[in-house]
Parts: sequence; C-alpha cells; structure tokens
Amino acid sequence: MKFYGKTLLLTALLALSACSSSPEQGAGAQMADADDTCGASQYQNFVGKPMTSLEGVRIDGKVRAIPYNSAVTMDFNLRRLNFLGDSDDKIIRVYCG
Repeated sequence: MKFYGKTLLLTALLALSACSSSPEQGAGAQMADADDTCGASQYQNFVGKPMTSLEGVRIDGKVRAIPYNSAVTMDFNLRRLNFLGDSDDKIIRVYCG
C-alpha cells in the first residue's frame, strides 16, 4: 500500500510539473529593450577606455559622465546615459538612469 501511495504522489507531481509554463523568448527581449531606453548598449565599447575618450563624441539626449568618487544627484532618468569612471579615470560602466 505504501508503494502505491508513493507512486501515485510521484505521478501527480510529474503531471503538475509538465503543466508549468516557461517564459516566452519575446518577453526577455522586451525587458532588455525596456532597460535600454537611453541606448546604453550602443556605447558599451567605451568600457575600459579613458573618460577623455568621450570628448568630441556627439550623443543625442541627456548624458552624464561621472568621475570616480563624484557626488551626483539621485534623480533617476531612464532616458539619461551615464558613463561611470573608476580611480584610474577609465570608464567601468555605461548605463541608463
């Protein structure tokens, strides 16, 4: 009787796991697009370069270069492109916010 109960439970669990839905591929792509409202993905090639490499580069929209240990406002703007620098004056992160 114990074997029958365990088998029944295992079968029920397997049946329930087969009914679970997986996220659609399109949903992940939409999330990535929503996170990149400022176009940061287009400027990832600046990571590792000196902050001075931004001089003379024309970027449409709001841009903020943040040198190491600088004070910045805490306002969050998804349409603003941010370049974050490290102590060696190299760009370590490009992101929206």
